[in-house]
Amino acid sequence: MLYADEQLDMDIDAPPPEISPFTTEVEFGYQAHSGNSDSQSLNARLSSEYLTGRYRFKGEWTYYQLYKDDKEDKRQSSYDLQADYKLSQRTYFYTSFTGYDSRYSAYYKDYTLSSGIGYQLTNTDKFGLEVEAGPGFRSQDPNLEEIGDDDLVFPETVNEPIFRGNASVRWQVVKSLSLDGNVTLVAGESNTRMDTQFGLTNTITDDIALKLVHTRQKHSRVPEGLEDTDSVFSANLLFIF
Repeated sequence: MLYADEQLDMDIDAPPPEISPFTTEVEFGYQAHSGNSDSQSLNARLSSEYLTGRYRFKGEWTYYQLYKDDKEDKRQSSYDLQADYKLSQRTYFYTSFTGYDSRYSAYYKDYTLSSGIGYQLTNTDKFGLEVEAGPGFRSQDPNLEEIGDDDLVFPETVNEPIFRGNASVRWQVVKSLSLDGNVTLVAGESNTRMDTQFGLTNTITDDIALKLVHTRQKHSRVPEGLEDTDSVFSANLLFIF
């Protein structure tokens, strides 16, 4: 969150005193996969956000192990980094980096870098909605030794310009229940990918919550015989600092 709607442009260098400049979240959970694979996995997530003056810095790291037939099938790390600079009460400039590194999956690396303009349609304690759009670059290096019949990947190295669009929403329904959603579109010559994530968080204590998350990933181009959409449902314990 940047600042509340009521804040004037002349005040954007000084965030309201009731807003903490630094927040951290830690999650542990279980995932059940459906679509092109049927499996179970354990996952962890660490995210932080720091707000100072006109700047907002966000970082997230996730790690998971995927099991098939009681054997480890995948170990993967992913990370998202973003820096925002507020231009006015509602508008900001952003730079975003997303990366995936894996030993077992179809890609050794999958990196996306993008910069553009973000706009907050509304941002209050109860409800927030912001959109982002901008050009970028995508680099994908396939792991030819690990590509299988159920992998959504083509055996080709990708280095191409892309367009990235993102929309995120949060709604504090009641004090102990909140909803959030995020849609990200990355479009390039090789493929167009849309990621959607919807979450429900039920507060147990001030620092612990139960979080249910459903994510969906859709590709415009997939290998023959595979579905173009995969979904993941996870139930996590969320720790807030």
